[in-house]
Amino acid sequence: PSNTLSAAGFSVDNSCRFNKGDSSSLTKDQSASPTHDDKGTLSFWFKIGILSTGDGHYFFSVFTDVNNRMQMLLQSDNTLKLIQKTGGSTVISLVTNRVFRDPSAWYHLVIACDSSQVTEADRIKIYVNGVQDTSGGTYPSQDLDIQLVKGTEVCLAAYNKASPADFFDGYLSEIVLIDGTQNAVTDFGEFNSDSPTIWQPIDVSGLTFGTNGFYL
Repeated sequence: PSNTLSAAGFSVDNSCRFNKGDSSSLTKDQSASPTHDDKGTLSFWFKIGILSTGDGHYFFSVFTDVNNRMQMLLQSDNTLKLIQKTGGSTVISLVTNRVFRDPSAWYHLVIACDSSQVTEADRIKIYVNGVQDTSGGTYPSQDLDIQLVKGTEVCLAAYNKASPADFFDGYLSEIVLIDGTQNAVTDFGEFNSDSPTIWQPIDVSGLTFGTNGFYL
């Protein structure tokens, strides 16, 4: 069933509509040192307007420069790809097993990072609608600095601020960046008690966001 951002316990009142044809995006500059270089979590809800073509549609980019960045995009095959460049080398490259091509559905995505973890697959966990995705690819090395919290610019719905391109088309809502912790997916949502296959939002305003964190 399609997800909704309306639930008995908590309803989300607003979302932001990004129209690819208008080249729309949001940016936030960050100059402070992060709470922790190796830990951070990003959570957001999205609804696809048009499916990806060409180089893909970027949900977010946390950019220092072209050689140091973390980004997630909707690829032309409808999978999601998370990448990080450090010093020009690709140090993270993960692709979801799940595909995203239902324009009527709200999806919830969580990217939870802690590169200090001993087990490689625990260093980044990607959740879709409350369920961990067994993404395949390149996980970060232990204690790698995570650009999600270290980048000097956050850009939503585009490749980056200086070279805007490959814009996302659709809706984004309840965008949360946590600087300093690898949060559990249950910090951002819950399964509906009457329909246990439905993942729904909860109130996140009481979370600790850290130095470079925010809640939109």
